[in-house]
Amino acid sequence: MILMGALVNGIGVSIGTLLGSLLRRIPDSMKDTVMNIMGLAIIVLGVQMGFKSENFLIVILSLVIGAVIGELFALEDKITSLGGWLEKKVGSSKEGSISQGFITGTLIFVVGAMGIIGALDSGIRGNHDVLYTKAIIDAFIALILTTTLGIGVLFSAIPVILYEGSIAIFATQIDRFIPDALMNNFIIEMTATGGIMIIAIGSNLIGITKIKVANLLPGILVTALLVSIIYGFKSYL
Repeated sequence: MILMGALVNGIGVSIGTLLGSLLRRIPDSMKDTVMNIMGLAIIVLGVQMGFKSENFLIVILSLVIGAVIGELFALEDKITSLGGWLEKKVGSSKEGSISQGFITGTLIFVVGAMGIIGALDSGIRGNHDVLYTKAIIDAFIALILTTTLGIGVLFSAIPVILYEGSIAIFATQIDRFIPDALMNNFIIEMTATGGIMIIAIGSNLIGITKIKVANLLPGILVTALLVSIIYGFKSYL
């Protein structure tokens, strides 16, 4: 089922919110330990994905060129600014508790490389491992958010399902217009490129690095371009 990953992610947010509404006091040491464990698990998942590459030069070029594009457009800074603007608007609302929980949760759960990479993986390969992992992470984050922002976080599960589900459905249609050999090459290199981004997310979560992962997202498009160029060159020969 193509939408399984997105649905599980939405359910994870919902479960985390409901638990958070029951557990108001969680020790900081417990939060840190769980987050570090999740960060390590994410890094292992990323390493497994990264080793799938058959031409690591494509992965390196995709990440470097993608990072340059992302930095030029300051993607992560724009996303952060948008989040700050929305939170200020929500803060002035009479229904701040519900609205702020919804907006903050949506920004955290929807915006980011892991959701996009996971949804693409669901649609193209039918593999939901990334979104399953994200569901666990989001459940814990939702639990923490709910203890401070209230039940409004629960409603952020809806845009999570719609956003990731839409990307997954779109990804299933790609193979109708692309030859199987080209599609297989793209899947392999996209998985590896996304794996490096997943490693960056995990290391950020642990606190080892402060990589602006959103700025790396253009790398997915660069991967598609490079794979297509190489495929076309080989076909021409």
